[in-house]
Amino acid sequence: MNILFCIVPAAALVALLFAWIFFRQMFKESEGTPTMKEIAQYVREGAMAYLKQQYKVVTIVFVVLAVLFAVLAYVFHIQNPWVPFAFLTGGFFSGLAGFVGMKTATYASARTANATSRSLNAGLKIAFRSGAVMGLTVVGLGLLDISIWWWILQAFYDPSETQNLVVITTTMLTFGMGASTQALFARVGGGIYTKAADVGADIVGKVEQDIPEDDPRNPATIADNVGDNVGDVAGMGADLYESYCGSILATMALGASAFFGDVQMQTKAILAPMCIAAVGVVLSLIGIYAVRTKEKATLQQLLGSLSRGTNLSSVLIAVATFGIFYLLGFGNWWQLSLSVLTGLLAGVVIGKVTEYYTSHSYKPTQKLAESSQTGSATVIIGGVGLGMISTAIPVVTIAVAILLSYGFATGFVFSPDLLSNGLYGVSIAAVGMLSTLGITLATDAYGPIADNAGGNAQMSELDPSVREKTDVLDALGNTTAATGKGFAIGSAALTALALLASYIEEIKIGLGHIGKTALQLGDRVVDVTHATIPDIVSYFDINLMNPIVLAGIFIGAMMAFLFCGLTMNAVGRAAQKMVVEVRRQFREIAGILEGKQRPDYTSCVKISTRAAQQEMIFPSLLAIIVPVVVGLILGPAGVIGLLTGGLGAGFVLAIFLANSGGAWDNAKKYVEDGHFGGKNSDCHKATIVGDTVGDPFKDTSGPLLNILIKLMSMVSIVMAGLTVLLHN
Repeated sequence: MNILFCIVPAAALVALLFAWIFFRQMFKESEGTPTMKEIAQYVREGAMAYLKQQYKVVTIVFVVLAVLFAVLAYVFHIQNPWVPFAFLTGGFFSGLAGFVGMKTATYASARTANATSRSLNAGLKIAFRSGAVMGLTVVGLGLLDISIWWWILQAFYDPSETQNLVVITTTMLTFGMGASTQALFARVGGGIYTKAADVGADIVGKVEQDIPEDDPRNPATIADNVGDNVGDVAGMGADLYESYCGSILATMALGASAFFGDVQMQTKAILAPMCIAAVGVVLSLIGIYAVRTKEKATLQQLLGSLSRGTNLSSVLIAVATFGIFYLLGFGNWWQLSLSVLTGLLAGVVIGKVTEYYTSHSYKPTQKLAESSQTGSATVIIGGVGLGMISTAIPVVTIAVAILLSYGFATGFVFSPDLLSNGLYGVSIAAVGMLSTLGITLATDAYGPIADNAGGNAQMSELDPSVREKTDVLDALGNTTAATGKGFAIGSAALTALALLASYIEEIKIGLGHIGKTALQLGDRVVDVTHATIPDIVSYFDINLMNPIVLAGIFIGAMMAFLFCGLTMNAVGRAAQKMVVEVRRQFREIAGILEGKQRPDYTSCVKISTRAAQQEMIFPSLLAIIVPVVVGLILGPAGVIGLLTGGLGAGFVLAIFLANSGGAWDNAKKYVEDGHFGGKNSDCHKATIVGDTVGDPFKDTSGPLLNILIKLMSMVSIVMAGLTVLLHN
């Protein structure tokens, strides 16, 4: 078993090696003209200044939380002593993944624009390989962190004892909380920054002044390009890091509990998700090298190029999974492999549905663009309706995936005695969905790089044909970004079910910490260490007829909407300040519109930076505080309700927001391609309004929901000991 585990750190090192190789290949390319280099430098400096400030704020939060966990561990003895350290490493690696991705993106955008002037394929290759740096860094650092903690905890807890394997895996879950906390701050802050700049630039520049997108005369254009990097790259990297690690860690914890009492089977169940993820790294690399296109390719052909790479990796990992479970010696190896295959297929279906509803190659977005002929109101109404309708297939897909993956793992025996085994099947399906993250994240991170490349081409006044090519790449990026968000929220739904089971396991461990050795369940007494999930559920009266559970469900559903409302209003307030500043510069600085005077880009960058830092704190802390308060007041039953309500409402709301926003954005690009009057027409202005509304939908509030769902679960797991202390 230890020999098989060695492929996990080996795969981590391979991923990081190829990330470095792709970075060096990109860095050797030319940034182009002196103007292109100057603009790229502006964006780099703004992005790094923002990230430095954000990390200062986040460090303070992490230190405070680590001290709190240390008090719970060393003073009250209701927490594992390794928790504070695991929490800090999770946050560090999550932040590091986002930093590396953003550093790469800020160097890649000008090089992509310059390469696109040679050929579309050259531009696609640089942008996609640079996005792959992000994907491979995330999976490499994730597997490395998991490997390190597996080694450390095995040295202090004898892995030949069945209870110790449960302790090891549930302790490792807490570094998932560190990753989720860092991801939330990165996504909230980055999302507010990028959309404040984007909305401000669009309203004043494109609507009021009739100047092109990314025009160098627009004072907010540098802040807009900086925002693409801090929100859609650094924030997304931290986000997907926690999704990736969370799915693996939750499955490991479930494996330890599902096969409690059989150390050999526990070890196999713990190793399986790590091995699948490790093999996925290598197979993602094969898919990355398969992505290429031809000159003058249409959007449909470009989508086909990226799909070829992701589909190849998915097929290969599906085949490899059967071999992994067989080599590990599972009796039901082919059934568990089908659970993984279910997750992979669910991810593909969600991706295809997202592509259909958000790409302007298909009818829904084309119809949305057509509605611009009657004004911005019908564009907004149509986009909201499209987003709502688009939730149907993904929700049904996840529901079917849950039932099938559970059924395959239990032989379709839906018995309480096999609940843990079934949930292990659901959780391993989430691992399957994210096993090719190395390439799926590359297609996501590619989008902001292509967008910035277009901005650089516009501001550098390159030949219009270059901007036309980058616009095609950018439109592709909007669709792949929406697809990536679908993957993230889909995996969050599957992982959240596993985290609910892990919360029950942590409750069980908490009972042991306070000296509770037996549970009185009616006329029978159950030893705590051997209590099953149904036993704990029965002991704390966790059922839908319990008003405490129902209250928790309503609070959880409310949290999804409250969180979205807070972050959208934050974008609105920051955008108002940006609009006022841009209008002031156009009014007071003579010669801007004539191109005789350079705008004050720095002041707009400062507005976005300051607004993001101020506005991100309250909603981020709320996501941490509410699960703690609910646990203290309502106990375990209330917490289960909270997590269930948050999952149900958050999952559907996230898909709606991502798809509405993506459709509005691409409807605007469809008009810009020459349909319904083209650029600067009334239809164009109507779609710009829709795109402006959709910006916080798809890039701020929507992506935050999958982090919110898992962070509330992680916080509940870490604070389970305190909850049990007060409610037993």
